[in-house]
Amino acid sequence: MTLRQHLFGVTLDALTLDQTVERCLAAVRAGERLEIGVVNAAKLVAMRRDPALARAVSGCDLILADGQSVVWAGRLLRRPLPERVAGIDLFERLLAEAETAGLSVYFLGATQDALDRMLRRIAVRHPGLRVAGSRHGYFADREQGAIADAVAASGAHMLFLGMTSPKKENFTAGYGARTGAGLVHGVGGSFDVLAGVTRRAPVRWQRLGLEWLYRALQEPRRLGRRYLTTNASFALMTGRELLRRTPAPSISTASRGES
Repeated sequence: MTLRQHLFGVTLDALTLDQTVERCLAAVRAGERLEIGVVNAAKLVAMRRDPALARAVSGCDLILADGQSVVWAGRLLRRPLPERVAGIDLFERLLAEAETAGLSVYFLGATQDALDRMLRRIAVRHPGLRVAGSRHGYFADREQGAIADAVAASGAHMLFLGMTSPKKENFTAGYGARTGAGLVHGVGGSFDVLAGVTRRAPVRWQRLGLEWLYRALQEPRRLGRRYLTTNASFALMTGRELLRRTPAPSISTASRGES
């Protein structure tokens, strides 16, 4: 039975990366459906403001801590999580496992150029991987049903969504089952990283919980203010939760000036 921790109104699965990979493979092999949701500080803040996003994430079968700050908050609030399970790390592990097991994958997301570049790199890194299909992530809401049907027709075992929030969560919630994929995993900007369009933070930055800062330094105008604002909001959320969970000290009669 999977241990779960309740943080900021979300029930998180307390799994390591290895355990998550095993859970995913077991589901696909058993013919089950598994939708994966990941949360970091920014998304938890956004979920407070966007009820539709909160419902989409909460409806996933596995919800993982994709941010080091979430792991730290869990420890502070005595709701420990074993480690950060980054969406891109899970993505890369599942690609390797799919190649070994002969499972097919579908890639949906990014620009056509970034998608093509990623596919070329993946073909070199995983020559035996069965790619059932791919499509760029720039489409209108009215196209979602047809895209889900195309994924289903491909027979893909795993579907990876290289799209931003809340688009990937809303697609998963609305059309994940219709795709027929046993595993649906929203990997955000991971397609761009694997394509070489953007760079991932060095491991040392990741361990210090500064991956957000590394990304902000790459795109300061687009991401700088956003990260500072969401990080401050998350710190306030954590502080309020800590105060709420800390019992108020008892007041003795002596401290009230009574004999």
